[in-house]
Amino acid sequence: MLFSPSMGLLHRYLRPQGRRVMALGSLLLSTIGLQLFAPQLIRYFIDQAQAHAAMAQLLAAAGLFLLAGLAQQGLTVLFIRLGSDIAWTATNHLRTDLLRHLLHLDLAFHHRHTPGELLERIDGDVDLLATFFSETLLQILSGLLLAAGVLVLLFWTEWRVGLLFACFALAYLYVHTRGQRLALPHWRLARQAAAEFSGFVGEQLDGRRDLQGCGAVPYALQGFLQRLRELLERTLRAEVITDAGWSASKIFYDLGTVVVMGVGAYLYHRDTLTIGTVYLLLHYLSMINQPLNRIAQQMEEIQRARVGAERIQALLAIPPADTDEGTASLPAGQALAVTWERVTFDYRAHPSPGALLTDSLPADESASHGDSPALHDISFALEAGQVLGLLGRTGSGKSTLARLLLRLYDPTHGRITLDGVDLRQVPRAEVRRRVGFVTQDVQIFHATVRENLTLFDETIQDRQILESLERLGLTPWLDGLPAGLDTLLGGEGGGLSAGQAQLLALARVFLRNPGLVILDEPSSRLDPATERLLDVALDHLLQGRTGIIIAHRLETIRRAHQLLILEQGRVLEQGTYAALAEAPDSVFAGLLRQGLEEVLV
Repeated sequence: MLFSPSMGLLHRYLRPQGRRVMALGSLLLSTIGLQLFAPQLIRYFIDQAQAHAAMAQLLAAAGLFLLAGLAQQGLTVLFIRLGSDIAWTATNHLRTDLLRHLLHLDLAFHHRHTPGELLERIDGDVDLLATFFSETLLQILSGLLLAAGVLVLLFWTEWRVGLLFACFALAYLYVHTRGQRLALPHWRLARQAAAEFSGFVGEQLDGRRDLQGCGAVPYALQGFLQRLRELLERTLRAEVITDAGWSASKIFYDLGTVVVMGVGAYLYHRDTLTIGTVYLLLHYLSMINQPLNRIAQQMEEIQRARVGAERIQALLAIPPADTDEGTASLPAGQALAVTWERVTFDYRAHPSPGALLTDSLPADESASHGDSPALHDISFALEAGQVLGLLGRTGSGKSTLARLLLRLYDPTHGRITLDGVDLRQVPRAEVRRRVGFVTQDVQIFHATVRENLTLFDETIQDRQILESLERLGLTPWLDGLPAGLDTLLGGEGGGLSAGQAQLLALARVFLRNPGLVILDEPSSRLDPATERLLDVALDHLLQGRTGIIIAHRLETIRRAHQLLILEQGRVLEQGTYAALAEAPDSVFAGLLRQGLEEVLV
C-alpha cells in the first residue's frame, strides 16, 4: 500500500482528536458538494439561455452560482485552517514521543548514532509527515472524493460517459502508482543520505574548536562536499524516476481526454446530449484532471512521507532500555552500601537493538580490549558513608564501572547491590535518584543558573537552592554571578569557566540528596583557587554519603578510605589508602613514587 506506513501513524495520532476530525470531514464534504453543484448551475444557465428563458430566471441562476462560489471559498479556508491545526498537533505529539523514546534508549544506541542524525529523525522525518498530513493528504483526499462525486454525477447524467470516465480514472491511477513504486527504494536511499549529512554537519559543528585549532577545516569541508554530492545524486535519481512515472501517466491522461471528447461530440450530434450537458462533461473532465494531476505532482512528497514514516516506525520499534524495570526500592535519605559480587561486563553481550545504520560495537572503552570483557570478575565491598578511590589507566574500565552503578547497563555476569538490594531489581529512575554522578564534562543548558541547578524541576524552591549552596560553601560563587540565580547561561557552558561548571554540577547532585555519589576526576582542569573551593564543596557533598572517586591525581583520592586499582578490566590491587601506601611492594606505592599523574593518564 502506498500510504500504509504514513496512515498507520496518522490513525494513531489523530484518534485523540476524533471530534475535530469529524468536523474536518464535514467541511470537506460540504466543500466538495459545492464544487459539484456549481457546474450544474452553469449547465442550467446555458440550456435555459438557448431556450430563451426569462432574464430573471438567468439572473437567479447567476446569483446562486456566485453565492455557491463564495460559500465554497469560505469553507475551503476553514477546511485548510482546521486541517493544518489537526495535522501539526498530531505530529507535535509524535515529536514528543520520539524524543521521549530516544531518551530511554541505551547508551549503545546513542554511541552508534550522532545527535545530528537523530535530530533529522525527530525533526526532518516528522516534518515530512507534518507536510503530508496538513497539505498533501488533505488535497489528495479531497481530490479523490471530488473524482468519486464527479463519477456518480456522470453516471446519473449519461451512464456510458460515466463508465468511460471510471475506466479511464482507474487505468490512470494504476499506471501512475505502478510507475512510482520504482522510485520508492531511491527515496529511501535519499532520506538515508540526508540523515548521514545532518549527522556529519552536527559532528563537525560540535568539534569546530578542535577543527579550527588543528587546521582541519579543509578536511571537514571535503567531507561536507562528499556527503552533499551523495545526497544530491540520490535525490536527483529519485526525482527523475518519479518524474518519469508522472510523464507516462500524463500522456495516458491526454489520450483518454481525446477519447472522452470524441464520445461527447458523437452523442451531441445524435441529440442525446444538450450543449449544456456537453459543457458539463468537459468541465467535470477538467475537475477529474485536477485531483489526478495533484496526485502525480505530489507523488514526490508522498514518497518522502512514506520513507519518513518507515524510518520513524523503525525507531519507535526499538525497545527502550528500561523494559525490564524492577519493583524494589532503595532507602531514602541515607548513605548506601555498595557491593560487587564477581561482576563481569562485556559490551558485545549488550548490542544495541537499534543499529539503524551500522553494525559496529559501541564506541566505548571496550574498543581497547579487543575480544576481552570491559570488566572481568570484579568484587569489592564499600560500607555506607565510606569513599572509594578508583584508579586505572585510560581504558581500564573505570567509566564502565560507573555506568553499571547508574544502570546504564546491567552486568553480563555477577551481581551489584546497594544496601543489599540487587540493582537489577530497582527501577532505573529510582537508581538515578539515589545515585549522583558528576563528570568532567558538565552539560550546561541555555537557561538560568536556577534552571541548570534544578534541571527544570519547578518543585525545588529558591530557599532549598540557597541552603544547599551555603552548605557546600558555594555562596561566594553565587554572589560573584551578575544576576545570581537568574544569571542566564549560554550553550556549551557559555558564561562559566570549567571550575564554575564543576561547582554547579556538585550543587545539582547535592539538591537531589543521593545516597551514593560518583565523581569522575572533578578537579582535573581547575586553577588552584577554584580547586580549593571545590575541595570544600566535595567535603560537604560526601558528608554522610557513600562516594566513589575516579581519579588521576593524588590530591583527589586523599579523602578515600579504600582504593581500587583496575588494569584492563581486572582488579590489580585493592585495600585501604594507608595500607597500600605503606606496603613497599604495592602497585599504589609505586605510583606514588613515580608520580600518579604521569602513570595513570
